Amino acid sequence: MEEYIVSARKYRPMSFDAVVGQSALTTTLKNAVKSGKLAHAYLFCGPRGVGKTTCARIFAKAINCQNPTSEGEACNECESCQSFNEQRSLNIFELDAASNNSVEHIKTLMEQTRIPPQLGRYKVFIIDEVHMLSTAAFNAFLKTLEEPPAHVIFILATTEKHKILPTILSRCQIYDFERMTVANTVAHLKHVAEKEGIGYEEEALAVIAEKADGGMRDALSIFDQTASFCQGNITYQKVIEDLNVLDSEYYFRIVNHSLENKVSDVMVLLNDVIGKGFDGGLFIQGLAKHVRNVLMAKDAQTLPLLEVSQQQRDRYQKQAQKCPTPFLYKALQVMNQCDINYRQSSNKRLLVELTLIEVAQITQPEEGPGSGRKPRRLKTLFKKLMQQSKPTTAAPQVAAAPAAPSSASVAEKVSAQQKDVPSSATTEGARTAVKASSLGLSWNNLRKMSAAPKKMNILPGTPGLDTKAKVENAEFSQEELELQWMSMCNRMPQTLVGIATRMKNMNPVIAEMPKVEVVVGNELIREELEKIHGSIVNTLKVYLHNSNITLDIRVDEHREEVKIMTRREQFEELTKTNPSVEKLRIAFELELA
Repeated sequence: MEEYIVSARKYRPMSFDAVVGQSALTTTLKNAVKSGKLAHAYLFCGPRGVGKTTCARIFAKAINCQNPTSEGEACNECESCQSFNEQRSLNIFELDAASNNSVEHIKTLMEQTRIPPQLGRYKVFIIDEVHMLSTAAFNAFLKTLEEPPAHVIFILATTEKHKILPTILSRCQIYDFERMTVANTVAHLKHVAEKEGIGYEEEALAVIAEKADGGMRDALSIFDQTASFCQGNITYQKVIEDLNVLDSEYYFRIVNHSLENKVSDVMVLLNDVIGKGFDGGLFIQGLAKHVRNVLMAKDAQTLPLLEVSQQQRDRYQKQAQKCPTPFLYKALQVMNQCDINYRQSSNKRLLVELTLIEVAQITQPEEGPGSGRKPRRLKTLFKKLMQQSKPTTAAPQVAAAPAAPSSASVAEKVSAQQKDVPSSATTEGARTAVKASSLGLSWNNLRKMSAAPKKMNILPGTPGLDTKAKVENAEFSQEELELQWMSMCNRMPQTLVGIATRMKNMNPVIAEMPKVEVVVGNELIREELEKIHGSIVNTLKVYLHNSNITLDIRVDEHREEVKIMTRREQFEELTKTNPSVEKLRIAFELELA
């Protein structure tokens, strides 16, 4: 039985032209080989599985090739190329810095740089995951990297460039590798599948490419896994089953149900998704990505941003024609907020359900039969009532009532008169307002109503405070003073909420009837109270029924210091007032802890 080799190793590129998705970078390296203008140190950085180490090996073979092609590729026929292909070359050294990151390892490597190559022109040292070197190892490597021998070339590879010392970066030519696009990954997987004689669906390969997240090595590993599961015929349904990926059909159906405001159908689909073992947070993320793709499909300019197969792209375009742009914007906003709050939520499923319900009601009309009462309908309702209360026709006069009616009776009479007036009485040129006398009101009655005693709601600092109200010279108690003081603080406007809070903690006292005294803690509070001194006095006059009330505000400058006693001092004080406690302690032989 032939030995099995995984696709990531079997189809590893052996030339620059075979490298997928890095055309600009490989062209630069080939031109450097052709011109012979080689730097002494290179840094290849980028995500995992995009070809950094592969390109380093190809580059090392090309610069040592005895007969390079006109395009800068290795000939694969000379002794140097043959020894490299058979993994017996003495000119290329690879070091894994993840496991060999100490100073001793670097010193051993630096000693080998002194020996010139036996075959070829250069000794190439490939250090993978160079960011894992310790600080001491970096310092030991720095001097050699700055002034290496003429026959030495260093190629450093890393996935985390930001962890490398700036002194190292400044001595290297830096090459940034790009993530693999879905299109490039699918094209390469097609090539591998045809070489292996495996049947495939393009949509299934697109799922594998999306799952790989820009890494070709990951894509080939997933390809081998699904090929084993599918037994030589890779289909979409088997791939999503093997990789435990949610079928995109759910996302299309949920968007369609949301456009039709079918909340119940959306909830059934969500229950089916959770029943299959998918996490609600990941489902919301997938749905948000789907809505984003639909939004990109609405415009031909943003259509290339969709990293999906052509079949999926056509489906996105079809659904984008049905989705209003405001719906997509609002849905993305709602789902993004759900994604932010998902980790902190104690009931995660309820959060997901509320999010989907809100998405399903975005296109629901705010007014209409069967839509339920909406907050915005209140304003319309009030407008209709106001229009009905406006008199538009001449009403028959009614004799004035001897007593002033209440506001409720006035409204009833207005409504009754509007019902009795025929619609033919309305003319465009003549509009007569309803007279006050026809409602049982007259100027005399209005004066009587204003002169009638009523409860006054006087707030300190409120404009229009009536300081000339007729009040008695009644005496009041300390309890009544404190009650009216607290009531006054509660009625104070929002602009005075700060001073009102402080006033609630004050204790007004009757110094000498009807003189009121308030002690404050400092001069700043006294100045604040002085600004509304008149309003406070006027309010107390009205509510305490005494027009001679005065208010004295003073600062407590001689505040007594309260000594904080220890436990023993408290016990001794207690025994002085109650000697039985000491007898109890002696009887039970107790000690104070």
